[in-house]
Amino acid sequence: MADRLADRPTVEIPMMRRPGAPRRGGMDRFAPREKAKDSRGTFRRLLRFYLQEGRLLFNVLLFILVDVAVMIIAAPLLIGRAVTAMTGTVQFSLIDIYIPLLIGLYCLDWLLSTLQGVIMNTVTQKIVRTLRKTLFDKLQRLPLQYHDTHTHGELMSRLTNDVDNISVTIAQTTTQLLNAVTTILVAFAIMMLLSVYLTLAALVTIPFIFILTKIIAKRSRKLFLSQQTELGKLNGIIEEAIGGQKMVKAFNMEGKITGNFDAVNKRLRYSAVRAQAWSGALMPLMNVMTNLGYASVVIVGGLLIVKGMITIGVVSSFTIWSRQFAMPLNNIAGMFNNLQSALAGAERIFEVLATDDETPDEPDAVELSAPQGEVQFKEVCFSYVPGVEVLKDISFSVKAGQTIALVGPTGAGKTTIVNLLTRFYDATSGAVLIDGMDIKHYKRDSLRSAFSVVLQDTCLFTGTIADNIRYGRPESTDGEVEEAARMAGADSFIRRLRHGYQTMVSGESDSLSQGQRQLLAIARAILCRAPILVLDEATSSVDTRTELKIQAAVLGLTRGCTSFIIAHRLSTIRDADVIMVVAGGRIVESGSHEELLAAGGGYAAMYNSQFE
Repeated sequence: MADRLADRPTVEIPMMRRPGAPRRGGMDRFAPREKAKDSRGTFRRLLRFYLQEGRLLFNVLLFILVDVAVMIIAAPLLIGRAVTAMTGTVQFSLIDIYIPLLIGLYCLDWLLSTLQGVIMNTVTQKIVRTLRKTLFDKLQRLPLQYHDTHTHGELMSRLTNDVDNISVTIAQTTTQLLNAVTTILVAFAIMMLLSVYLTLAALVTIPFIFILTKIIAKRSRKLFLSQQTELGKLNGIIEEAIGGQKMVKAFNMEGKITGNFDAVNKRLRYSAVRAQAWSGALMPLMNVMTNLGYASVVIVGGLLIVKGMITIGVVSSFTIWSRQFAMPLNNIAGMFNNLQSALAGAERIFEVLATDDETPDEPDAVELSAPQGEVQFKEVCFSYVPGVEVLKDISFSVKAGQTIALVGPTGAGKTTIVNLLTRFYDATSGAVLIDGMDIKHYKRDSLRSAFSVVLQDTCLFTGTIADNIRYGRPESTDGEVEEAARMAGADSFIRRLRHGYQTMVSGESDSLSQGQRQLLAIARAILCRAPILVLDEATSSVDTRTELKIQAAVLGLTRGCTSFIIAHRLSTIRDADVIMVVAGGRIVESGSHEELLAAGGGYAAMYNSQFE
């Protein structure tokens, strides 16, 4: 194996972010690619969420139809008849009937509009809840690689800003849009019945409206999408700046990060101004077209009255209906900003929903029940990017209960081996076996239940210290939690805290030192009692005295289970059954501590350099 390494050309191995660690820069190998945008497809997918609330939407549509019948049909007819009653000899008896009827119709219109608003608000919140839950559930099913390729801030922007944009659109425009479409259809039908000539006069500006809308919609949609994208980048910078505030101040990088923020903020302002300018231009143009339509109706109507082809009452009613026909077009133009912004946000959400989930379990996958802990790698190769191998022909066997240490330079592939074992990633070629079966034949949930994992970058969740320790075993008792903390050497500092095990912590706060957080992670692993243990630089952030305590705890923890320990401090792995030296994606040395020292190879050089 060593000879093969000597003949191998030097390859720079890209490092992998450990699961649970915050995302850092330098992830070019995972750079996302731009995809073609499809506003029609986005609208169709968004419509499916609407249709899930079909019953309530039907009620809204029913109220709209009644409202249209009242305000588009009945009210203009009454107004037209009232005008006719006041022409020539005034018929006060008819006027006394028409006016109260009109007042009653307008009151009914208010009631129907209120009911529409109440029901639509209920529909809005249900749709947004479903959409947000669907997106969050999707994020839990996505492979680890997806989270490595996107900043936390960008994903949060899609879950908050983009969903909120859709929420505003549903709340403000759905009822108006349904009302507008219904009104346009009904008004057009009545106009045709009253006078074909007047209808043609009213429609003379429609082709120009259609052309203008198409041009502006195409341009503004791209600008709104650019606006949402820049907003996601801005959220990413904010999230990184707040999370890494200590590093920013330690390296005097306030100016640089402020400059980065200003650059993205300026691009966001530029995109937002252009998007609003283009979409905002539609409304004034629509008003011009609408007024031209009114003018043509009045001119043609006057000519028809002069020729005796129509009465003044019919022209009065037609003018009202033509306004009812044109007003929804103006309303749609007013909704244009919200519609374009919502479609841009929905497009970004559906991009996430369209991403492939983690590789699903095989149809005949079985449960990993009563795992013994035997592990075997058979000629395993792995690449993040095709053509750049991170692991090359990795083969080894581990007996149940053995402790295996992985050592080697940074970026050699140690963590990648563990990630393939836990199936955070799947091997490009070769096979990883547990208890003699390829791990792809096990159900993923049961496979991961066989592991306890302690990472270098400790992840704590908002809650009490006790909740964080029992994270892997929620059913464990307080006594079991405290026993696990004692074994990890964490009990003493926990009891010194004001609220002890009920002290609130979170992943973002600095109320605990990194070493204390790591002790809690070890206590969590101890409590899980899984048959396979993974310790990835688990003692890197603790002092020497605490490290000795943890070593004693780990000895008890690893007794009876298979353990994989990744360490740079070689003093922590001298008692391992097998030490494997990983370099350049290959295992170049393997043996016990004494055997490797006697061989005088790379391990001996590393060990001697640490203790000279």
